[in-house]
Amino acid sequence: MKSIIIKAPGEVVFVDAPKPIPKKGEALLKLLYGGICGSDLGSYRGSFAYFSYPRTPGHEFSAEIIEIEENDKGLKAGMVVTCNPYFNCGSCYSCRRGLVNCCMDNQTMGVQREGAFSEFLTMPVSRIYDGLGLPAKTLALIEPFCISYHGISQGNVRPGQKVLIVGAGTIGILAAVAARIKGAEVYVADVAKGKLDYALTFGVDGVILNDAKDALEKAVQKITGSDGFDVTVEAVGLPSTFQNCIDAAAYGGNVVLIGVGKQNLDFNFTLLQKKELRVSGSRNALERDFTELIELVKAGKVDLEKIVTNTYHYLDADKAFADFDKNSGNMLKVLLDFTNK
Repeated sequence: MKSIIIKAPGEVVFVDAPKPIPKKGEALLKLLYGGICGSDLGSYRGSFAYFSYPRTPGHEFSAEIIEIEENDKGLKAGMVVTCNPYFNCGSCYSCRRGLVNCCMDNQTMGVQREGAFSEFLTMPVSRIYDGLGLPAKTLALIEPFCISYHGISQGNVRPGQKVLIVGAGTIGILAAVAARIKGAEVYVADVAKGKLDYALTFGVDGVILNDAKDALEKAVQKITGSDGFDVTVEAVGLPSTFQNCIDAAAYGGNVVLIGVGKQNLDFNFTLLQKKELRVSGSRNALERDFTELIELVKAGKVDLEKIVTNTYHYLDADKAFADFDKNSGNMLKVLLDFTNK
């Protein structure tokens, strides 16, 4: 089979690899669709904090079950599924408390361990989720939706609150969708007008073009009457956007950090005390996030495929990464098609 590897920053290659053989408790899967996310793009650029080279990327995917042992989940060969790509150790303090999404030795596929972007892969049966008949393309989008949904849950978003999402990439827009589902009034800020125009098609209440020094501050004053936002969500991974979230949050508000970056932020931390902000990190997602969102999408609450702006055949993965790198301001979710159609 062929596997995609990021050999070094800016270098995507294909290698021939043996078809994997499932061990006890594992299933053999044929990949159908894989999503290139912001983390994968950061790995390609050399800016993602957790990635090491060379490695097969990919943790957003759908697949068909090829071989599977009898199991109590009702999973059978031929079913189209998605998977939980976060491998926890099971023994650290986080795992012992049930916080498996932030395992102290977490290994996410395509980051700390080999990813999904191969024609075939094996997965523990416990990490495979029935797709409930949803299309393969849709199921490849469940994982990024889970990341956003988990972040909104961390912010304890409630009906009627004003929520600001900083970053109109896939995770940011899906966070906005999740906040809307919770009944909030949602605004999205970004420096790219094209992405903000796209965000409006997802039913957000408004957008903020943060293209000038005081643009966001003026918008916050206008939208909230100078009160600030009840919840702000950082979905970029830059020091400046985290500062935006701190500044835009209301006194007694919640700040959620989903974005991942390598840079440091030098700021007046007393502002956290002065505003009595509750700052939460949000990492990965939990099994219940996956199962809840598959049910929610199945019920027709969200058109996930609308987030896809570009689809490439998997043999054009090098072009997909290069295009995404050059045009990230205009491209949102990029999918690789492994169906060989």
